[in-house]
Amino acid sequence: MTSHQVVAVMGRGVLEAAEPVASGDDVGLTRGDGCFDATLVAWDGEGWLVHDLDDHLARLRRSATALEIEAPDDEAWIELIGDALERWTGGNVALKLVLTRGEEHRGEGPLAFLSLTALDEKTVAQREGIRVVTLPRGYPSDAFAAAPWLLGGVKTLSYAVNTSARREAARRGAEDALFVSADGYALEGPTSAVLWLRGGTLATTPVGATGILDSISRRTIWAADLPWSLAEELVTIPELLACEGVWFVSSVRGLAPVVELDGHALTPPADATALLRAAIGF
Repeated sequence: MTSHQVVAVMGRGVLEAAEPVASGDDVGLTRGDGCFDATLVAWDGEGWLVHDLDDHLARLRRSATALEIEAPDDEAWIELIGDALERWTGGNVALKLVLTRGEEHRGEGPLAFLSLTALDEKTVAQREGIRVVTLPRGYPSDAFAAAPWLLGGVKTLSYAVNTSARREAARRGAEDALFVSADGYALEGPTSAVLWLRGGTLATTPVGATGILDSISRRTIWAADLPWSLAEELVTIPELLACEGVWFVSSVRGLAPVVELDGHALTPPADATALLRAAIGF
């Protein structure tokens, strides 16, 4: 029987389908007080390959440190991932690692768990191209420069705004959204970094003051042997529309060429798309 999801909890192992994961008092559920990370797991012909696992574990640790939550060590996560994959009987799968502060009143410490979830056909199809609408994020491009309590760059469990943005994009006939700062600069997608090519330079939005997530997929692309100069810079939407190509990139969906932005047709070069896809490996 093909798996659709496998869940494993640190200290408990792989759970049966009906077993509870968290209590109703867990602040990850009641307050979004926690962090997570996610990536693709693919069968390479001999075994399961967790894409960029070391980088994702490192980012999860950074998120936990910013939230002042004690995180399990990498070896414990790797062992739990292995146990879960032994139970997985499906194809390529999304891995999510979750860490919460734990129960608010009983104080038994952080809760760490993971899930393996089958990729849906819609996500895979979006690798061929997506329509995107811009949505205002409500703060300027340097809002996080002197406000560490805003948790810029932390992959928190508080994703209600991100999921709301994708629902709004769907209402507007698009597959995804691009957040725009109050001063008019492109930031990131709800679950993706944005890349653009113009004048022989491949660019992306800088992290830090913008508060956007440090994309591991983008880092992987930057480390590849590519024929362009690389840059991190701010870009306006009119400038983005004039680029040779625009892409969203993330660790589960992979590379998605943007074929329409706010109703304007875009045609990312097929050869550039192929090079970028090869750089991330899927």
